[in-house]
Amino acid sequence: MSEPASISTGIAERYATAVYDLAREANQVDAIEGDLTALEAALTDSDDFQRLITSPLYTREQQAQAIKVLADKMGLTKTMASTLALMAQKRRLFVLPALVKALRETIAEAKGEITADVTTAKALTKTQSDKLTKSLNASTGKKVSLHATVDESLIGGLVVKVGSKMIDTSIRSKLNSLQNVMKEVG
Repeated sequence: MSEPASISTGIAERYATAVYDLAREANQVDAIEGDLTALEAALTDSDDFQRLITSPLYTREQQAQAIKVLADKMGLTKTMASTLALMAQKRRLFVLPALVKALRETIAEAKGEITADVTTAKALTKTQSDKLTKSLNASTGKKVSLHATVDESLIGGLVVKVGSKMIDTSIRSKLNSLQNVMKEVG
């Protein structure tokens, strides 16, 4: 991991721990999860929001004011709104995507859940998602939630990442393996 990325991750994890502890004490963990969903949507859908949190052109005051307005419009909890305001004041909004990820992981771990990143060539149907979730629940012994993405370059099959384990049954990887074997022979 590069040094700036590890610094960002460390900052995000500290904020995530603090937010989780505050939410747990106030019995607001479910509300914070709603905040995370809203923030993920904003990060994904809004280029302006991305620019706001990453651009050095905005002053602390401009970021703080924009975050205050956005938090009100998004209906964020007081805990999350205060955290974002503090991050703006400290010029730390650039770690927001990492904060969202770290906080999701912290909440999931506390609930005994784990997230599986699933990449498929085509979108999974509801039945396929349910079967995969059931299978992963049985193999991990924890409640698994799927984070599915589509990558058509896989051609077929799927890639599943659960924690540090990865299962790659994609046709692309099988073709790459076959190509390597053929290179070794010839």
